[in-house]
Amino acid sequence: MAEPATSAAEVLVLGIGNTLMGDEGVGCHAVRLLEDMELPVGVECLDGGTGSFQLLEPLLRAGRVIMIDATADGAPAGTVRRLRPRFSSDYPPTLTAHDIGLKDLMDVFYLVDEPVDVTLYTVSIELPDDVGLDLSPEVTAGARAAAEQILEELNGADHVAPENPMPAARPGR
Repeated sequence: MAEPATSAAEVLVLGIGNTLMGDEGVGCHAVRLLEDMELPVGVECLDGGTGSFQLLEPLLRAGRVIMIDATADGAPAGTVRRLRPRFSSDYPPTLTAHDIGLKDLMDVFYLVDEPVDVTLYTVSIELPDDVGLDLSPEVTAGARAAAEQILEELNGADHVAPENPMPAARPGR
């Protein structure tokens, strides 16, 4: 996990995921793609790894937060959704590979300070069966698509991907 900067970012782009679990690490891969792009001034990218309460400080310092995370929502692998969650209950189901769930972190985040503008990009995955560092081709494409959409949003594109409701999870998930 990268060390957070000490100054406040206007926009924090936070990738969440376990890169040892293949597709589950898509948020980290997507934020790394963004780090290699020409970003507007005031944007900080942070590989948040599997999440922990250490992420609370950079979240609280930011004026706006864009997060990227995997979700096993039953949609085809690589599907990108843009969500505008207002409460921790608006976040997709937590994947068990995270040390603490994104919902847990956001519960504390929403209680500690003034509400911050949060956008969540999810990339749909199949639940990982094995460990590995590589993303599947479908999820690699999803990471690239998410990074491109986020870059457009950061650059103030006239058309931003619409907010997508979360699909119902498959039975047994």
